[in-house]
Amino acid sequence: MTMDQDMTTPGRSDAPAVARVVPPRAPLTMPVQDFAQRSQGGPGRRMNSLRVWLARLIAFGGTAALAVLGFSQMLAAFGADPTPMQIALLVLFVPTFAWVGFSFCGTLAGFLAPRLTTPDGPNDARVVVVMPIYHEDVAASTGLLVALARELAAEGMADRTEIFVLSDTRDAAIAVSETLVIDRARALSPLPMWYRRRVNNDDRKSGNLAEFVRNWGGRYDQMVVLDADSVMSGETIRALSARMAADPHAGLIQTMPMLVGGETIFARLTQFAGRVYGPMIARGVAAWSGNTGNYWGHNAIIRVTAFAEACGLPRLDGKPPFGGTILSHDFVEAAALCRAGWSVRLDHDLRGSYEGCPPTLLDMAARERRWAQGNLQHSRLLGIAGLRGVSRAHMIIGIMGFLMSPLWLALILVGLVLSATVLLSTPEYFPNAYQLFPEWPVFDSRRMLWLFAIAMGLLLLPKFIGTFRAWARPLAHNSGGRVRIVASALFETILSALIAPVQMLVQTRQIFEILSGRDSGWNAQTRAGSMPSWGVVLRHHWAHVALGLGTLIVLASFSPAQLIWLSPILAGLILSPLTSRLSASPVFGRWARMRGLLVTPEERNPPAILTEAAAITRALPHPLTGRAGLLRLGGDSDLMRRHVGMLAPLPDDLPRAVRLARITAGAKIDHATDQVAALDDMDPAETDAMLLDHALLTRWSRLPA
Repeated sequence: MTMDQDMTTPGRSDAPAVARVVPPRAPLTMPVQDFAQRSQGGPGRRMNSLRVWLARLIAFGGTAALAVLGFSQMLAAFGADPTPMQIALLVLFVPTFAWVGFSFCGTLAGFLAPRLTTPDGPNDARVVVVMPIYHEDVAASTGLLVALARELAAEGMADRTEIFVLSDTRDAAIAVSETLVIDRARALSPLPMWYRRRVNNDDRKSGNLAEFVRNWGGRYDQMVVLDADSVMSGETIRALSARMAADPHAGLIQTMPMLVGGETIFARLTQFAGRVYGPMIARGVAAWSGNTGNYWGHNAIIRVTAFAEACGLPRLDGKPPFGGTILSHDFVEAAALCRAGWSVRLDHDLRGSYEGCPPTLLDMAARERRWAQGNLQHSRLLGIAGLRGVSRAHMIIGIMGFLMSPLWLALILVGLVLSATVLLSTPEYFPNAYQLFPEWPVFDSRRMLWLFAIAMGLLLLPKFIGTFRAWARPLAHNSGGRVRIVASALFETILSALIAPVQMLVQTRQIFEILSGRDSGWNAQTRAGSMPSWGVVLRHHWAHVALGLGTLIVLASFSPAQLIWLSPILAGLILSPLTSRLSASPVFGRWARMRGLLVTPEERNPPAILTEAAAITRALPHPLTGRAGLLRLGGDSDLMRRHVGMLAPLPDDLPRAVRLARITAGAKIDHATDQVAALDDMDPAETDAMLLDHALLTRWSRLPA
């Protein structure tokens, strides 16, 4: 089925403004779901294969067996009458040991991952590539979209594919930059490229997508969702579209994005780990998830009608952080599709899927703050009516991914208290006056040592399997050779060990903030960072250093032998300012690359789409910044014409706050002596309302500069 012919030429100079900006409305009903009631409609649940159930037995049954083993062995080490502190250690040890075991068992389950193929045959599904953006580097994001459009055209999909940029930006200068850059990009794209900026940010990203579906969802069959720094090759999108068209039960197909573009040591570390260990992890998740998979928010294809039918998310009762808008909406949308009978799966074999990675440890911590709040919010959704068991498992795994940090910290602290108790107290061998034989303290150190060795083995074995898998495949040659990939894996393990204690404390603080009622807000993500100053890193890490030094002094004085076991943690804490600053340095990133460390195939031989996107980005207009950018708009009639030409018509049902902002902005413009005075008088909401309104912009631009 071909898109409307009059909509395939968005760059025509004679087209009216509405035709140049957005296509005609094609509404699709997207009801808000009542999670207290079972979902109605959908294609009906489909049973998973025996292979999937075997993978679940390995992943979850193996984890349960390891948890029982850890419990029994730890209890045996304490003897028949454990103390309260030993019981506390046991309670903390079992979930942490099981968590490490799940990583290993999930890896083993990956050997049962299905072999996937792309069907041949005709496919006339109408596809839209959507990219929600919020205060982004619009030139970089648009460069990715133009490069993708050219690849999709080369794949023969130009007659049934469109691109839609969905902006939630509220910053005035960035909003103007979006219109100017996308106006230029539309002339470079062989596919229609539409742009819409919302008048408000209701429900953040999930609300942005929902509004798109409700207004234009009826125009498309399939929706490819990208993040502002992610992209997929045209070949991969063609394969995803064909696979979805061939499976009428498929509601969502997720890909495994490869991290690219890392320049700092931290980014390259994350990038290397994702490239070497990621495919193995993806195979495991795909194996035990089956048709009840998860959604990671981008780099996936979605059946539009299924999404509209099942994924209208409600707001949770109460205030943030546990009430209000559902933050980690992707997990919930996948669960909603599955409970309606649609299949959600991870196609682990597709490699043409890419995304950027956070450049520094501090930037990663900022992202994780919002993820932590969203994942903990899922604790209120575990009782959704009709929720599939595996969907519930995905949510619990996401919750535990953050709760493990305070559990690890508590385990370490209880262990230190136990050691201090042994060192500072005198055993009571005859607690009863008429006791004939002494009671010897029971603590099986050899059994504890074996448990520690097993835990370390379970922790490191997935890395070893992933490294060996890469070593035995062309991935090693494409990453600099077998010797270098082993050296890189060792380098990554050491650096990760130094960073892990800091992340443990950071995430523990984040959990405490969330439980204390502090909301994460909605800040723009940092895509390209810079090396923080010593002042910044010391402000963030002084408490980590103090804790590490304090523990070191105490242990050195009372129990030097404990330092052997805790040295990796203490080193990570004490060196955290140095690690945080140097890992954010592009110079050290280049040093590692020159020595062949942490190199990935995408770095040695960049994918064509990324190379072309970088070239296109350089050809796009430079973004406007601050007030100077707005004044430049007011004084340049060509820029004003291009900006106004990219404004979609305002909806009839404008929110009250926006209507009031338009009125007050108009009054302030009418009473201003010049453009600068008008900008001085208007608050951000009024400036935003002016930039969305052709008439207000015209009145403002007529003021003296």
